[in-house]
Amino acid sequence: MQGGKLLTVFVCLVSTVALVNAGDPYFYYTWNVTYGTASPLGIPQQVILINGQFPGPNLNSTSNNNVVINVFNNLDEPFLLTWSGLQHRKNSWQDGVTGTSCPIPAGTNYTYHFQPKDQIGSYFYYPSTALHRFSGGFGGLRVNSRLLIPVPYADPEDDYTVLINDWYTKSHTALKNFLDSGRTLGSPDGVLINGKSGKVGGQDKPLFTMKPGKTYKYRICNVGFKSTLNFRIQGHKMKLVEMEGSHVLQNDYDSLDVHVGQCFAVLVTADQAAKNYYMVASTRFLKKEVSTVGVMSYEGSTVQPSSELPKAPVGWAWSLNQYRSFRWNLTASAARPNPQGSYHYGKINITRTIKLANTKSVVNGKVRFGFNGVSHVDTETPLKLAEYFEMSEKVFKYNVIKDEPAAKVTTLTVEPNVLNITFRTFVEIVFENHEKSMQSFHLDGYSFFAVASEPGRWTPEKRKNYNLLDAVSRHTVQVYPKSWSAILLTFDNAGMWNIRSENWERRYLGQQLYVSVLSPEKSLRDEYNIPLNTNLCGIVKGLPLPTPYTI
Repeated sequence: MQGGKLLTVFVCLVSTVALVNAGDPYFYYTWNVTYGTASPLGIPQQVILINGQFPGPNLNSTSNNNVVINVFNNLDEPFLLTWSGLQHRKNSWQDGVTGTSCPIPAGTNYTYHFQPKDQIGSYFYYPSTALHRFSGGFGGLRVNSRLLIPVPYADPEDDYTVLINDWYTKSHTALKNFLDSGRTLGSPDGVLINGKSGKVGGQDKPLFTMKPGKTYKYRICNVGFKSTLNFRIQGHKMKLVEMEGSHVLQNDYDSLDVHVGQCFAVLVTADQAAKNYYMVASTRFLKKEVSTVGVMSYEGSTVQPSSELPKAPVGWAWSLNQYRSFRWNLTASAARPNPQGSYHYGKINITRTIKLANTKSVVNGKVRFGFNGVSHVDTETPLKLAEYFEMSEKVFKYNVIKDEPAAKVTTLTVEPNVLNITFRTFVEIVFENHEKSMQSFHLDGYSFFAVASEPGRWTPEKRKNYNLLDAVSRHTVQVYPKSWSAILLTFDNAGMWNIRSENWERRYLGQQLYVSVLSPEKSLRDEYNIPLNTNLCGIVKGLPLPTPYTI
């Protein structure tokens, strides 16, 4: 690890120089990833810590800042972090998933360098390798607006991160062994708020404190594994102001369904009696509800919260109607190449339609999941590296699935699943859920317009029901049981990008794919060169780097 220590010293020296120069500022971090012991549900268990913290530290940034994080992997197996929601413009090298990066070997370090270019909003990071996410290693990631760009609400008194997630008491290794042996994980053992599980009537310390009369921002992210969670606060309304990087129309809600991988930012005003109140997070759409509480305190209060908790909504029709109430704020400014609301996505001709139907089958006696009859499997050589070194044919085939799934898919083929999408084309993607369970899907490298979600099967005639004016631009979309959801986007960010189920059990067992978006120009205007510190593995290990792109 001596080399890592030298690298840390060098980074600190570079920091001093960079901050003096003009341009976007640099911020440097050193993160040590280790195992530790915690008792989130009252039972001691192994967790993954970052700098000794569970959950990991909040990463606080501003639009266009350069973020440099030197990650030391002190675990006993390879490890990667991904930055959910950050678009990494022209830079899929920093996305931190196994299709783009070689994992950081145990006992070594790797330095990420990324820039939340033209982005604001509430996000999170987490481990993308194996089932490490089930043991922690996740944390909040916020991107603040630059001072020159106004936000459509007054500055809050403070800005809080609320990470909610379902949780298992078994280690990530034990859970991985379950899936590898063909077993399922079953229902979660509990629910956490910022790594803790509270008890009504207990002596839990407040997670957050508010001054009477003041307004606070809460960034609520579902960093869990499979469960939609409903979040609510005793006696308080939540004014929704931002969702996954987009300012939204500011409606008030008593509770919010937060699907896996999604983040909401709300304003909460301390306008009730000065005492303590419970925050509640509970599972939705499971046979048995699992819930937890956390204490929100008014400054100076010693009055305990009421034991009467606000009830969760029932059924998914309620959730669908809430989703339909979300609207893009067309009058707000935002950090983007076009001011928010000036991008008339509804007037662009669709050049390609891709329908992705979730598929479940048994392969060699074990359950697998996939899209359109193909269950993705990771390769020893990351897909992006194979493509960059022009050795794709030795690692994977493009377009092994069709844009339209077969009428009935009963079997799965297990192989790498990579779609080739033409650079700068405007594409419609329909996620079709044929199962009775809730689904949530995410696309790296982009935000998209979630234009519709309806029960039944999708047909082209359904387009007449699309919201072509003010659908929220976001990166994760839920699909209700026996339903479909449609998204629209321009594939203008060159790179290799992951489309995945946010149900981590399904993703691990193959319900993901990658989209390759290549610029024909091979120019730095469209995509950055491979970073010089990139780990090389598989068939490209030890090879000289290809000729770099130029302008």
